[in-house]
Amino acid sequence: MIKPIVRDIIFLGQKSEEATKQDMSVGQDLQDTLKANQDRCVGMAANMIGAKKRIIIVNIGFVNVVMYNPVIIKKDSPYETEEGCLSLDGVRKTTRYQNIEVEYMDSGWKKQRQKYSGWTAQIIQHEVDHLNGIII
Repeated sequence: MIKPIVRDIIFLGQKSEEATKQDMSVGQDLQDTLKANQDRCVGMAANMIGAKKRIIIVNIGFVNVVMYNPVIIKKDSPYETEEGCLSLDGVRKTTRYQNIEVEYMDSGWKKQRQKYSGWTAQIIQHEVDHLNGIII
C-alpha cells in the first residue's frame, strides 16, 4: 500500500524497534511507496511511512532491496557530502563512509551480510540513521 511520507521531526527523531516476521507487510508498503516516489527518492526507512520498525528499502541499480534489522558492522573512508530527504526540506551536510558492511534479514527472513560502496553505501547509511532517530 502506498503510504504518506511522515514529516514530523519528533516522530522521526525516535529510535525504531526491532522488526519481526509479523512486520513483513511494512516491507511491502515500503516497496509500494518507494515505487510511487521513484522519480525523487532512492531509499526509505519504515518511520518515513509511519512504522517505527527497523526496516529500510534501498534502490540498488535495477532492484529495490528491503532490509529488516540492518546493522552497519564495518565502515571506512569517511567523506563529507550533502543529502536531501523526502521527510525534510532542502539539503544538509553530513559525513558518510565510502565502504560499509551490513548485516540484515532479507525478505525470506534469512540473514545476509553484504558489502556496499559509493552511492549505495551512502543511501544505506542515510536510511539506517533514520532507524536510529538521527536526522541529517
